Amino acid sequence: MRRVLVTGGAGFIGSNFIHWLLKNDSDVEIINLDALTYAGSLENLRDLPDSSRHTFIQGSITDRDLVDKIFAEHQIDTVVHFAAESHVDRSIHNPGVFVDTNVVGTFILLEAARRYWLADQMVPVEQVRFHHVSTDEVFGTLSPQEPPFEEDTNYAPRSPYAAAKASSDHFVRAYHITYGLPISISNCSNNYGPRQFPEKLIPLMILNAVNGRPLPVYGDGMQIRDWLYVDDHCDAIWKVVTQGRVGETYCVGGDNQPPNIEIVKTICSILDELLPDSEFTPHDQLISYVQDRPGHDRRYDINIDKINQELGWKPQHDLAQGLLDTVKWYLDNPDWISEITKQSDYLNWMKKNYVERKA
Repeated sequence: MRRVLVTGGAGFIGSNFIHWLLKNDSDVEIINLDALTYAGSLENLRDLPDSSRHTFIQGSITDRDLVDKIFAEHQIDTVVHFAAESHVDRSIHNPGVFVDTNVVGTFILLEAARRYWLADQMVPVEQVRFHHVSTDEVFGTLSPQEPPFEEDTNYAPRSPYAAAKASSDHFVRAYHITYGLPISISNCSNNYGPRQFPEKLIPLMILNAVNGRPLPVYGDGMQIRDWLYVDDHCDAIWKVVTQGRVGETYCVGGDNQPPNIEIVKTICSILDELLPDSEFTPHDQLISYVQDRPGHDRRYDINIDKINQELGWKPQHDLAQGLLDTVKWYLDNPDWISEITKQSDYLNWMKKNYVERKA
């Protein structure tokens, strides 16, 4: 049985990965390390399939002693590393936290894996894998004419968040090249789906629209992202971990690139259909254009040919169905919303970043 350390497993993608993995692979035991900062919540871990194979540990990846203890006591042979500060806007306001978690935390995990797997040889090296989950934002931005990002695209991060993730990517690769640590990396596009902290575009728009609050759209709303349903991402990650070549990077995307304003209007149309008697219908009347984010990347697009050709992976959810499923999940889970949105950090951040932002 694989003993998998999932870092950041109470966050959005990490918790969905744990739900997905327990459901789809009966031969894994999961150790979930999460600091439970603002974006992580035990609410995300309710109703796990076969929860007996899941152990939660509250703590930080920057705690060297704790990380070492987890590797030793649980005989970890696989790491799937999600833990990261991940919101670009927050990185602009407080970049130091992003360096601590995304760079130093990754370094501490790599050191623990190197000692436990390579120096002490506590687990046969042919059985281990350190998988690092990264982002397409490390590649920078694309003009309308440029081809999609690929695995060999030069790094050009443009925000403190992207710079911190780029640094962690380089550390992971360096530990493979220098020490022979068996690693893999995936660079994903924008994820969406259940359990996403509602500071991000899609859940923010859903919750604001349902409650009749303004739908803040940055700039002209024509920024383009590739949208990846979170369960498809989870499937891709596990394929890379179990079938991907050691030392390789795989780009993972949803194979669609609508402008942000189209995403917002689609959400409004879905809510109009699901909530026809709402006093806020039509919901697109709530759209409000606000001042753009400093250094806002204009376009992302990602080429998934490599993971498709080598591992047979492709996204299973088209955007229309994925958005419908996502909206329904938020409407069907008011208790989750209540627990998440009553946090003082969430309320203060929403006021600072959206309510007080000028048009």
